Amino acid sequence: MAMVRRPSTAALGTPTDLSAEAVDAVTAALNPLVADAFALYLKTKNFHWHVSGPHFRDYHLLLDEQGDQIFALTDVLAERVRSIGGTTLRSISHVTRLQRIKDNEEDFVAPIDMLRELMEDNKAFTVNMRDTHEVASENNDVATASILENFIDETEKRTWFLFEASRVIDRRND
Repeated sequence: MAMVRRPSTAALGTPTDLSAEAVDAVTAALNPLVADAFALYLKTKNFHWHVSGPHFRDYHLLLDEQGDQIFALTDVLAERVRSIGGTTLRSISHVTRLQRIKDNEEDFVAPIDMLRELMEDNKAFTVNMRDTHEVASENNDVATASILENFIDETEKRTWFLFEASRVIDRRND
């Protein structure tokens, strides 16, 4: 059987007015965000699937909604990489190499700890998006910067909801 030659990554290049250096810099900044988004999505769904306790329904629905929102941004970020001529993630192992959001493989996590961990992860994700926004701005990639501004807002809202849902109420003062 004859070996079929596959086109090089140059065949994936997309015409853009950004310089090759700008494409490389923005791609290098965006791909870890895509990996983080996948890691945050899976952790959010893990906690959604495994939440328990008296606030089960509220937390279950909150985490489902947040998981959907996070999953939706993965495609937008990855397609932004491609639209400027970069290449993006290809496998779970690629995600693992780039992700900065840590996995949680514990058999049991208390609901309050789930919410707080996700709150901290969303805060870290916001910091990483701000850093990527700076790279995009420095390279005159206004479209990537604009996309990130909207996702920063969404992520800050997720952080707020997780914060409020995880607040411990002193019942003696109710």
